[in-house]
Amino acid sequence: MCYAIPGQVVALDGRVATIEYFGERKKAYNEIPSLRVGDFVYAQGGFVIKVLPPQEAQDILAVWKETFFELQEMDLRLSRLAVKSEGVAKKVLRILDKALEERPLTKEELLELLRLETPQEREYLYKVANFLRWKNLGNGACVHGILEISSFCHRNCAYCGLSSHNRDLSRYRMTEEEILAAVHEAVEVYGFQSLVLQSGEDPKRPLDDLVRIIRTIQKHYAVLIFVSFGEVGLEALEKLYEAGARGLLLRFETSNPALYAKLHLGYTLGTRLAHLEKAQEIGYLIATGGLIGLPGQTLEDILNDVLLAKSLSAEMYSFGPFIPHPATPLSHCFPPSPSLVLNTLAIARLVDPKNAKILVTTAFETLDPQAARLGLLAGANSLMLNVTPLSFRSRYTLYPERAHEGETIEEQIAATLSLLRSLGRAPTDLGASTPQG
Repeated sequence: MCYAIPGQVVALDGRVATIEYFGERKKAYNEIPSLRVGDFVYAQGGFVIKVLPPQEAQDILAVWKETFFELQEMDLRLSRLAVKSEGVAKKVLRILDKALEERPLTKEELLELLRLETPQEREYLYKVANFLRWKNLGNGACVHGILEISSFCHRNCAYCGLSSHNRDLSRYRMTEEEILAAVHEAVEVYGFQSLVLQSGEDPKRPLDDLVRIIRTIQKHYAVLIFVSFGEVGLEALEKLYEAGARGLLLRFETSNPALYAKLHLGYTLGTRLAHLEKAQEIGYLIATGGLIGLPGQTLEDILNDVLLAKSLSAEMYSFGPFIPHPATPLSHCFPPSPSLVLNTLAIARLVDPKNAKILVTTAFETLDPQAARLGLLAGANSLMLNVTPLSFRSRYTLYPERAHEGETIEEQIAATLSLLRSLGRAPTDLGASTPQG
C-alpha cells in the first residue's frame, strides 16, 4: 500500500525499492533506471511512478505530517472491536474469533457468515472485517480515476446497458485527442496517479490505436494505467503491457460456468479466465470480481466468486450489485439487498485479510447512497471516481441513474476527501493534493 504523499527510497534491491513514509516501510517495483537511494518518489499499485525534487517533496511532507498521524488515530478508534456481542449466536462468534486469529475459514463457515441477516450479527461481521483491514493494511484508501473512452460494445451480456441489446443508446467513441485531454486534466490538474481506461468491447477501436494512446500517456504523464477493454485477446494483453499498461480490470462476473454461459450467449467463462491468467503471467496487477444478486445465483456461487478472485491473486476485488437495465433481457429482475453486498465485501476481507484492496463500486453507491461509508467500515479500502468528461458520461449507461453521473471531478474529490477524513483514512491515489485544515 503506497500513500500518495512522497516517500523516500531507503533501499534498492534489483527492481525492488523500499520506500519509507513517516516510519512505515513499503516495497514497490522500480522501472526508473536513474532511481537512487535517498530519492523522493510517488508509488502506486506497487510501482514507482515518479521521482520528485527534494524540496517539493519536503514541502508536501511538512503539510501532511500532523494530519497523517491524526488520521491514523481516528482510524484506530473506529476500527476497535468495542462492540457488544449480545444477539450474536455462539457459532457465529466462534467463526469470527477464528477469523480474528487469521486462521483460514472453511467454506461452510464462510457461507454461515455470508447468510447472516440479523443486524447484530452483521454489525459484528463488519467490525471484524474492518479490524483486519486496519491491522494488516493500515489506513490507506486507494482512490483511482476511471475514464470511459467508448460506449460501443459488440457483446450481448444479458445485464449490461452497453450490450448489443440496447439499441436506443446514443453511443460515443472519444478521439485520441479527447482522451489525452481528459488524462491531462485528471493527472495534471487533479493529481490522480492511477487511472483506469475503460470501454465496451469496441470493434472499431484498433488495438494499434490503444497501444499508441497508452504509450503517449506514459511518455508524458507519471500515472499507473489500468486497462479495461474486455476480452482483447492474449496477444493484445502483451502489447498493451509493452506499451505501458500495468493493471487489468476485467471482472469474471460469475464463477459458475453454466450461469456465465446463460448470461453471455456464445461466450465461455474459460475464455474470460484465460485472459486473467495470461495477464497475471505477464505481470499485470489484476482487478477482478463478480456481480452480486444475479438471477439464478446462489450464496455458494457468490462465495465461489470471492474464492476465485483470491485464486487469481487479485490486487483489487471488485464486487458490486447486479442492477437491472430496462433495455436488457433482465429488465424484470431485482437487485440484491445492500446487506448482501456488505456481507460479500466483509467476506472478501476475511478471505484475503493481508493483501486485498476491496473496492466499493459505483453500482453499490447507486444501490445505496451510504454505500461508500458502509463499505469502508466493512473491510473495503478502495474507491473509484469518474473522470470521464460530463459531455460523455451520461451515455455510458451500464445501469440506470448511476451515482455521480452529473458530478464534476471537483465535487467527487471534495466529497471523497471529506468522507475519508471522517473515517481516518488517507487517500492514496489523489496525487499531490495536500490536507486542508
